[in-house]
Amino acid sequence: MKIVALLPARLHSTRIKTKCLKKINGIPIIIHTLARVKLAKGIDDIFVCTDSNKIKKLIEKFGGKALISTKKHKNGTERISEFAKKIKANLFIDVHSDEALLNPKNVDRLIEFHKKNKSFDIVVPHKISKSSGGKNIVKLLINKFNEVIYFTRSSCPFGFRKKTQNYFHHLDIISFKPSALTHFSKLEIGSLERLEGIELLRALENKMKVGSFPIKTNSFSINTPEDFIKAKKIMKKDKIFQKYYEKI
Repeated sequence: MKIVALLPARLHSTRIKTKCLKKINGIPIIIHTLARVKLAKGIDDIFVCTDSNKIKKLIEKFGGKALISTKKHKNGTERISEFAKKIKANLFIDVHSDEALLNPKNVDRLIEFHKKNKSFDIVVPHKISKSSGGKNIVKLLINKFNEVIYFTRSSCPFGFRKKTQNYFHHLDIISFKPSALTHFSKLEIGSLERLEGIELLRALENKMKVGSFPIKTNSFSINTPEDFIKAKKIMKKDKIFQKYYEKI
């Protein structure tokens, strides 16, 4: 079975200008992410999918592979979908480019889960938190069969009968069957995706089967300037960073 990682990386981000190129410990965020994905045992090949020649040259400078996408894509899933027809794989692993603190073992856990649960078109792991995390954190609602029934930015489920509860936070590593990516690329944006600004709602609105499972992790995506400051502090003592720092 061939597993290929696709890292969507656009140059211009909303909350942090040219986020992919921002440096932590002297290394751009996208290179941290790339280096960590390379440490995953289940990954056979990696491509950064970008709209920027500047990012492409940076990736190639550090020995990686990069593909230039069209400018029309509205999100990362659309960006990697462009290449699903051109690259042969049994599973595509979408890793968001701002996962500079990614634990490679979690990528392998995702791969193994999807291999064992082949009925799912898409698998999105989650971490359990007592905090909602606010609108920048996407939450999942999951039934007893590990099926995702909704994605939302709101504090959901609402604790009407119970004050303390768990929230399932969307992790930014996602496994796709090749057919799922191809199908997703042909779908129109639905009303829920347009309202919430969550691209995988498009899959649910079109009856695609999305699964999830919990992962214990302290990692997080760098979505805000506050996340960036926090990541820089954590990276100084990060053990995974030490595994690739001298090789870059």
